[in-house]
Formats: sequence, structure tokens, C-alpha cells
Amino acid sequence: MKHRMSQAVMAIALVGFSAISAAAQHQEIAVDLELVIAVDVSASMDRGEFNLQRSGYERAIRHPDFVRAVLSGYHQRIAVTYVEWSSGRLQKVIVPWRLIDGAEAASAFTQELDAQPITSSRGTSIAGALAFGASLFEDNGFDGSRRAIDISGDGPNNSGPRVDFARDAVVRQGIVVNGLPILIRPSPIFPAMDNYYAECVIGGPGSFMLPVSDVGEFATAIRRKLILEVSARPAGRIVPISGGEKVDCQVGEKMRDLLAPHFPGLND
Repeated sequence: MKHRMSQAVMAIALVGFSAISAAAQHQEIAVDLELVIAVDVSASMDRGEFNLQRSGYERAIRHPDFVRAVLSGYHQRIAVTYVEWSSGRLQKVIVPWRLIDGAEAASAFTQELDAQPITSSRGTSIAGALAFGASLFEDNGFDGSRRAIDISGDGPNNSGPRVDFARDAVVRQGIVVNGLPILIRPSPIFPAMDNYYAECVIGGPGSFMLPVSDVGEFATAIRRKLILEVSARPAGRIVPISGGEKVDCQVGEKMRDLLAPHFPGLND
């Protein structure tokens, strides 16, 4: 009888140990920030702008100032994933979630990014990119004190849900949306992309955007933006002075509808 009881106790103990081990294996890593970098690769961007964005993020992530910002946090580490997007049907994870906790990890991330080809397609769905980016936080293996989506682009939303509705849905999940509107070749549909991003794209506590209007300032702007995101300093909305003109968050969709009869397949 005692032998059988001993076996039963041993079995219970093994079950308990297995449960603890399984829980430990699924324990999330605490980080200061979970960051989705979402980069526009729609057809409005040319190959030079694709490479400019990619190299700009690579240079920013391995820069010593960025690494110091990461190490200045409570946990001294962040989690980052890099996504490229265009139409409502194209959102692609280029580099999956990676832990950055120093110069070596930052360099490894940029090497992994540099090795991947750039994809592109017609259409600009900022709304789709935001929804996709928000979905990546679930079960990613990290537990961040903050969550943010860093989105860049050169044109207004013209496919998928309304961008302001998508932004609001993401913000309600506790995710901050920051923007990097690219004004190097202003969109003929709506050149004031800085105002558009300020009113229709960014959102959440401390959200901000940094417009880029010159090739020479691109890498610096990206680095500055990433450092602000990582260091969690109250940045406010870093926007240019506006004339106060109200922005139509559906300007891209309306222009697309006007052009669609003249360009077959535009709404595909």
C-alpha cells in the first residue's frame, strides 16, 4: 500500500513539475518597448525610395545613439519586428520579432533585414498596415511596458477601411501610432502628407510624427524618431506649422474612385 501511495505522490509531483516547466517555457520576456516598424513599399515609391527607407532604418538601428537609448530603459532591451506593406492584401513580415539588448543584437537585426528582398504592389492601405501591425503583438513572446507602431509612407490611404477608424481601433488596444510621412516626392493626390498623418494616422498618448522632405535628412529623422520611441520621452506632436485647413481623411479613396474608370484594374 505504501509503495502504491509513493507512486501516486511521485506521479502528482511529476505532473506538477511538468506544468511548471511548460509555464516557464511560455513565459514572456519583459521589455521596455514592443515596436512594429511598418514601411510603405507601394507603387508610388520608386526603387531609390525603397532603398532609402531600408538603409535608413538599418543605419538608425545600429547607430550607437539608438543602442544607448535601448540600454537606458528599465529592462535595457526592446523587441522589434520589421514589416513592409502596400495594398490591403500585402503586408509582409520581413524580420520577425527580435530582441535588441545591445550593439551586437542591433547589428544582427540590420544584417537580417539587409538580406531580404524588397516587395511592392499597387495600392496604399495604411489602415491595413495598422490592423496587421496590431495583430503582431499577440503571442509574440514579449511583454512590453509600451507598444508602438512606427509607420512611414508617402501617400494617403486609398484601399481597405477608413484610416482614421483603423487608427482609433489600434489606439483603443493601448498601442501608440507614430508616423514618418515622406515628402521627398510629394503625392500629386494630396501633397500635404504631414498634415494628413497628423490628423488621420498618428494617435495615442504622446504620439508624434517627423516629416521628411529631403533625402539628406532621412536617416537622421529615422534615428531621431526611433530614439524618441525607445526612450519614452514626452515628445508631443512634432509637426510643422499648419494653416489650419481641415484634412479629409478619405482624400485617397475619393481620388481613387475618380481615377478608377480611366485606369482598369485600379480597384483590384
